[in-house]
Amino acid sequence: MCGIVAIASQTDVNQALYDALTVLQHRGQDAAGIVTCERGKLFLRKGNGLVRDVFQQHHMQNLPGRIGMGHVRYPTAGSSSSAEAQPLYVNSPYGIALAHNGNLTNSAQLTKELYESDLRHLNTHSDSEVLLNVFAHELARRGKLRPTEDDIFAAVTHVHQRCRGAYAVCAMIAGYGLLGFRDPNGIRPIVYGERKTAQGTEYMIASESVALNALGFSLIRDLKPGEAVYISEEGKLHTRQCAQNPGYSPCIFEHVYLARPDSLMDGISVYKARLRMGEKLAEKILRERPQHDIDVVIPIPDTSRTSALELAGKLGVKFREGFVKNRYIGRTFIMPGQAARKKSVRQKLNAIDLEFRGKNVLLVDDSIVRGTTCKQIIQMAREAGARRVYFCSAAPPVRYPNVYGIDMPSAHELIAHGHTDEQIQALIGADWLIYQDLSDMIEAVRGSNKVKIAQFDCSVFDGHYVTGDIDSGYLAQIERERSEMAKHRAQSADAATLSLFNHASQTVDC
Repeated sequence: MCGIVAIASQTDVNQALYDALTVLQHRGQDAAGIVTCERGKLFLRKGNGLVRDVFQQHHMQNLPGRIGMGHVRYPTAGSSSSAEAQPLYVNSPYGIALAHNGNLTNSAQLTKELYESDLRHLNTHSDSEVLLNVFAHELARRGKLRPTEDDIFAAVTHVHQRCRGAYAVCAMIAGYGLLGFRDPNGIRPIVYGERKTAQGTEYMIASESVALNALGFSLIRDLKPGEAVYISEEGKLHTRQCAQNPGYSPCIFEHVYLARPDSLMDGISVYKARLRMGEKLAEKILRERPQHDIDVVIPIPDTSRTSALELAGKLGVKFREGFVKNRYIGRTFIMPGQAARKKSVRQKLNAIDLEFRGKNVLLVDDSIVRGTTCKQIIQMAREAGARRVYFCSAAPPVRYPNVYGIDMPSAHELIAHGHTDEQIQALIGADWLIYQDLSDMIEAVRGSNKVKIAQFDCSVFDGHYVTGDIDSGYLAQIERERSEMAKHRAQSADAATLSLFNHASQTVDC
């Protein structure tokens, strides 16, 4: 889960890119980057941290140009290396910068091919660099001094043939223009829009429509699976289907948690999808316990608020804000490292005793992934005086790893993996646990959508991976890599602590 944006404007785009990235900040807090182009020369600034921390005034002044792109990143495997901050760049052919949201499932195979056959060097372990070099190689094979839109779309076609997995991509070819494209299954989201000015039409590509809205762009539409959009430096827009047999399997977890509620994705309002999730949950509760004793419905801010509001209305019970959120603490789901997540929950949320004392409380969350956060929140509710604490998930049990760009790749980290609902209820300490049914969630998200979506990617819930190339061996390899990376981070942290201690000791001795 990352955020991408690209803008072709009539004026300098540095401020617009900055503003768009702040709107997409919820998609990644680990790193941010912007690259612009002026007179065929690229200007890049990126680093670890939030958008506001990475870019200061002097950085913005050094990003000239009327065409550019940006990225906010969160690590899909727990790494927070600044070397993997995006956009990434290669100087051949032409000079290409690329930003990517998703995950390649055949990255290891492609890395070998790039070295042995394409004779290209990779400097990081990022699959985004793999994707960049595959695209660069396929464009170089065209052998043109000046590439046309046909050459660029042909290169994207070959990318689709070679790359597997999920990818929504923005790329910039120095001196030529901007490119956006989407994987043939349409797993990760990407949209484009336009803005009319006195000087001409400006275009924008982004992960979510809310970024377009915030900058005054009108949404044209989502890119179709396998489709590419190219905006030349002269401001001409071209689109083409570049995949041979595209499907339509967008990630349903975008609607559960990842996306902002004010976004439209594949013709579906995220806000309305979450309202319908709350409605479906209320129907399930009334089926299972028509004589329930729920006194109040309280959301766990912020993502679950929409579902909780509709749920309370359908049940006919009070909706109350029982937790106050510290806005200066990041989202725990995308924090690298379990220790950081555990530490942050009580720093992030504080219970209002008045809304809990002596009541049977139904807490509503968007999903339950590792279970550590909701366990602590349930304990907070009890400490605030709740008589009984019920817990409701707007999503079904997350039982399987994600391989398409969401940071939950290890099955043993998932509380629902290998456990029944009753066992999970005991593990988190709830008096009653209610999960959304998968069929109800799919129906809630689809709604009355006119776009023909054959299926959603629901792999984290049902274990069905739409790319068809995931087996137990692949999942085991991901888990091993994640374990090794965690050990490396722990060793690095220990070494840094020891170095600081030694330095402090030397200072005292002096």
